[in-house]
Amino acid sequence: MSPTPLSVLDLSPVPDGATIADALRNTIDLARRTEEFGYHRYWLAEHHLATGVASSAPAVLIGQVAAATSTIRVGSGAVQVGHRTALAVVEEFGTLDALYPGRIDLGLGRSGQRRAEAAAELAAPAAPAPAGARVVDGLLIPPPFSFAALVGSPRFALASALLHQPGAQPPAFADQLADILALLRGDYRDGDGLDAHAVPGEGAALQVWLLGSSGGESAQLAGALGLPFAANYHVSPATVLEAVAAYRAAFRPSAARARPYVLVSADVVVAATHAEARRLAAPYGPWVRSIRGGGGAIPFPSPAQAAAEPWTDADRDLVADRVDTQFVGAPDTVAERLRVLRDATGADELLVTTITHDHADRVASYELLAKEWLQ
Repeated sequence: MSPTPLSVLDLSPVPDGATIADALRNTIDLARRTEEFGYHRYWLAEHHLATGVASSAPAVLIGQVAAATSTIRVGSGAVQVGHRTALAVVEEFGTLDALYPGRIDLGLGRSGQRRAEAAAELAAPAAPAPAGARVVDGLLIPPPFSFAALVGSPRFALASALLHQPGAQPPAFADQLADILALLRGDYRDGDGLDAHAVPGEGAALQVWLLGSSGGESAQLAGALGLPFAANYHVSPATVLEAVAAYRAAFRPSAARARPYVLVSADVVVAATHAEARRLAAPYGPWVRSIRGGGGAIPFPSPAQAAAEPWTDADRDLVADRVDTQFVGAPDTVAERLRVLRDATGADELLVTTITHDHADRVASYELLAKEWLQ
């Protein structure tokens, strides 16, 4: 029996003391190396206005990664379509498919739409306190984290202003998705019956994915349209089970897939020993704190910097769900925790994201995991 495929999610992290150019060169190198190690696909995330993350233009990076590799699938995890038009997305990824046919994944996520929903959540009456952590089939499911408080950050408002044209409102995600699929098929019509044809883009052999963190619209649309679905354990571990359940409940066979296909993400750090892995993972808490504090991801600290960071109970509470669900340890330990995640979610594929301060440690983490998992 073949092992469950492993894939890579890369944010192009910027280590403290390094440059954006260093981070982008590291991404190209990691893509080459993980292709050698046997990983199935390589996805680039989309983040904006964060000094510690260089993946603000995933389509550009996808082209660079595809050019530097030859067999691994390359794609977006995910394009934030609330900031873009359907035509722009199709043309960009159609161009990539024309250059690297049969290797490009178009992962789509709700972003501008989620910002509006978070604002509404902030204005709503306070919800009851969430239930505590639980363990389901060996998998830790922590209490949910509310992102609504981040909406009050001035930087959140600034990001929203810079990502949209003045006065623009993100369209409904379902409508944008319908337009993207129609442009790819070549049967797009507007309300007056006028046709439009994306060049490049129409007829592109892209794998279209939806990414989601809950059992809401993304999961349900992915199922209803018969698309593959990526569920987010590494950012929203509290809701991963409801996300995959909603997707499977909504699934209808399509030309893309006869059966549901679920990819689940996990944040991991692997080293030769558990102690070394814990040392390398120590900066993760302060890094997540920078994001959830509303300032955006800082350059990834070194273990020594993390050890010197002041740390309070409030800091611990802010990042507990992320830190507690990061898989850290020797190869056999992390592989066993990934098997628990796979079995609890029924995942067909796992998407691994690893951030360490030193690039060599990140490459080694992926190599050690691949040797343990794919042997």
